[in-house]
Amino acid sequence: MPLTREQIKRVENTIKESIRKKFQTYKPETNHMPFHYRLLGHDRMALFSFIHSLNTTFGTSIFEPVAETLASLNVTLAQKQYVVGDTISELAQTEIQRIMNELTIGNSPNKIDEIARIRKVCTKGTMNKLKTVKVDLFVKSNNGDVHLFDLKTAKPNISNFKDFKRTLLEWIAIFLSRNPNANVHSYIAIPYNPYEPKPYERWTLKGMLDFDNELKVANEFWDFLGGERAYSELLDCFERAGIELRPEIDEYFNKFR
Repeated sequence: MPLTREQIKRVENTIKESIRKKFQTYKPETNHMPFHYRLLGHDRMALFSFIHSLNTTFGTSIFEPVAETLASLNVTLAQKQYVVGDTISELAQTEIQRIMNELTIGNSPNKIDEIARIRKVCTKGTMNKLKTVKVDLFVKSNNGDVHLFDLKTAKPNISNFKDFKRTLLEWIAIFLSRNPNANVHSYIAIPYNPYEPKPYERWTLKGMLDFDNELKVANEFWDFLGGERAYSELLDCFERAGIELRPEIDEYFNKFR
């Protein structure tokens, strides 16, 4: 279902507010680069530095608030940086380690089965205290299902996927320790496909993630939050917001001429 005009306005306002907030907190690098400055100009170097800084924090400063706004149009609750809990069952930790060991020796991931195994022990044994655990995005659907998202860069470090998997399982265990009957899911979310028009190179994730139940890339993620065609409409929102912000961006970087 396409976004309404009012919903589009809310999403675009979130994008613009996020960029303006980034400008307010951004401090250009102070490294002295005399050759670069003379060749390209201070304003272009400042813009380059800003873009680099924005790329580094795009997930938290742009994608998270936009995802929160988009999801909130359709669900009971959507919240970025949501505190999922601070306790986990010792038996759940043991079960998670057992699952990780099985995946390491070649067993195929099956998130539905893994959640069922964790649920059986989520409140049993010693409850270990953790530092407060937050998820990038918490979504509670209208039917009561809970979805926990870990937003990653478009090309996450392959060597870290074992850690990503463990994190997703621990989130399930932490949430179930307080809500043992909840229908809860956890995912890696990758906001766009850097290989487009080619498919995302899922083979790099093979062996750890259950693609059907644990990974959402580009339109799979945004359409899940906002409904059919949300991804394409979101790209249009970014384009319109960028056009509207252009005079403000130009004015800001003119200070560095």
